Amino acid sequence: METVQSKAAQGRVADAPSGHWVYRILPRALWPYAQLARWDRPIGWQLLLWPCWWSAALAASAFARSADPVLSLLPLPSTLVLFLIGAIAMRGAGCTYNDLVDVGIDSEVERTRSRPLPSGQVSRWQAWAFLIVQALIGLVVLLQFNGFAVPLGISSLGIVAIYPFMKRFTDWPQLVLGLAFSWGALMGWANEFDAVDGPALLLYIGSILWVIGYDTIYAHQDKEDDAIVGVRSTARYFGENTKSWLVGLYGGALICFAFAFASAQVPLVSLAGLIAAGAHMARQIAVINIDDPDQCLKLFKSNNQVGWLIFLGLIGGALWVAMKPLI
Repeated sequence: METVQSKAAQGRVADAPSGHWVYRILPRALWPYAQLARWDRPIGWQLLLWPCWWSAALAASAFARSADPVLSLLPLPSTLVLFLIGAIAMRGAGCTYNDLVDVGIDSEVERTRSRPLPSGQVSRWQAWAFLIVQALIGLVVLLQFNGFAVPLGISSLGIVAIYPFMKRFTDWPQLVLGLAFSWGALMGWANEFDAVDGPALLLYIGSILWVIGYDTIYAHQDKEDDAIVGVRSTARYFGENTKSWLVGLYGGALICFAFAFASAQVPLVSLAGLIAAGAHMARQIAVINIDDPDQCLKLFKSNNQVGWLIFLGLIGGALWVAMKPLI
């Protein structure tokens, strides 16, 4: 099944999945906007969402005691839904902004030259209008949080704004992506405690290291084209030493997460999720072939499972504490 039209003729966007449900429910005229927001590639908003949900779950189960009601140890479903909507909206806005900034580069890279902007399916003003709509949705979501969390969330926009330019000036654009994509690690805690304390900061630092790791894997898909057009990345910088760097990045992330859990005094059982996530990360490092783009994409996407493991570990720990008096 075709996804979108290129400028010259009908044809799918090279890096977009065929037959996705988005293209079955949306009118063809809206397909380019789905491409701009990457609605057909949910892995982006999923990875943006996990630090938010981790932070909300960490805050809810922090300093848990067996006498606490079970619902008080779990994040509110409404909070999780708000983070979900916000992640989808802001990831879409971020991708649209990134495409606006990178249209010149995208037109020179095989994988991206058929995207809506370089292929002429949408104009720049249409893309800007779509970006504003998505950002407004994100703002409406943000305004549902407390008075401390709202300005904290807005302050992340500066990092988001500079990220697309970093690949032109530094070998570490993945670090700036980590600063932006991990911001939710602060938000869940801030919404619960009206502050950014040690556990949230440790979770944030750990998430940054995790993001650098998985986005390095992702960037190995484009390293040859990147070298031609002058785009810099940790994939190119690490090169053949990528596995060693991933050991340090993923290992550092797990250590920060463990200290965050300990600082928040979450139930010890929650560490089971971290152990499982660590095993998953270790497998990524063991099997990665940095010269196999298809495998790199698959391993990158598998980090959604890391998110689930850590989140379910926190939920399981909270339920364990609540059920201890019954055992």
